Amino acid sequence: MKIQQRILKFVTRTNWILFSVASIVGLIISPPHFAMGIIFGGLIVTINFHLLYRTLKKALTPPHLASLLVVLSKYYIRFIVSALIIFVLISRHYVHPVGLFIGLSVVVVSIMLATMCEFKKLFFKEAI
Repeated sequence: MKIQQRILKFVTRTNWILFSVASIVGLIISPPHFAMGIIFGGLIVTINFHLLYRTLKKALTPPHLASLLVVLSKYYIRFIVSALIIFVLISRHYVHPVGLFIGLSVVVVSIMLATMCEFKKLFFKEAI
């Protein structure tokens, strides 16, 4: 399996695992307002990640290569919709901003874990 596919599979799977764990832990040990921030933030970022993957896969798979304008327009539409959702969630006090920030960090943590695992494989492979 190519390294890119392995990393993508790891990040995709880890996104849902981290989102589930953070949501459950948030529901158990924090107030509902804070836990809802974690849940909504995790959902926003995880769904955005999957939509970005689908957009790029369709755009870069022959024979239906999409133009850069189409890819960028979809990206910015997703960005604006996400920003509006986050604005409404925070401005109407539906969620706690710190909980939302924790939820929005799910993909970043997944990518960092994937990077660390690949570095570990690379360095231990060379050490043998």
